[in-house]
Amino acid sequence: MQLIDLTHTFTIHTPGWVGYPSPKLSYFQRFATQGIVSQMLELPLHSGTHFDAEMHIISGGKDLASVPITQLCREGVIVDISDECEDFSIIKPKMITDRAEVKKGDILIYNTGYHHYFNGCDQEDEERYYLRHPGGDREFAEWLVEMEFAWTGFDCGSGDNPMNTSIRYKRPDALKQYEKLIGKDVNEVFPEEDLFVMHKVPFKQGITHVENLGGDLEQACGKRCLIGAFPIPLEGGEASPCRVVAFVED
Repeated sequence: MQLIDLTHTFTIHTPGWVGYPSPKLSYFQRFATQGIVSQMLELPLHSGTHFDAEMHIISGGKDLASVPITQLCREGVIVDISDECEDFSIIKPKMITDRAEVKKGDILIYNTGYHHYFNGCDQEDEERYYLRHPGGDREFAEWLVEMEFAWTGFDCGSGDNPMNTSIRYKRPDALKQYEKLIGKDVNEVFPEEDLFVMHKVPFKQGITHVENLGGDLEQACGKRCLIGAFPIPLEGGEASPCRVVAFVED
């Protein structure tokens, strides 16, 4: 069996989501003074490759400690849709189903190609990664519910198109660029009442997701295999950095 790591390496340069503070890694014990090294890590839970729990966006939703291990680790499919993805692309179910057999209850992972723009990667471009990545819309969100997926994962900063998140208010320059590109008002594509639809609709049905996949993702594309995400089981926690691994039979 081959283990393929789908996780970005975590560094002090790893950003949190747009507007979130950067992580801080510091020493509080050193060899010269205590004879041992101990460190402290302070970070937003939405940093690097991380798992979102229901309570991130659903009032009264479940925390990370409530997610059973049988949901975190099970069979699924890893689909490459990078040839159809460009800045601001809207992901549709057909982009998945044209390339792979997906089954109800699967874990679904899709590769948009945008992990190459993540910090420290070969084509690093933090603004392109967070402000212009592809993302799903209401049609895609409702299809995830229909398929009863265990969870989904992708190599973007959000499951939502950035113009269907608060980024459109945080970075009006990015919104202006998008509206110039499509030649219409953003609300004609993403109504304001649908903001974060890829979070709100699936999360209400217990279908959450992993954001910022990376590592050797491309080596796992086209595979049906056992997939596992391993966040910290935080009681009262709404998200956690995690390790994601594909277990591929030789």
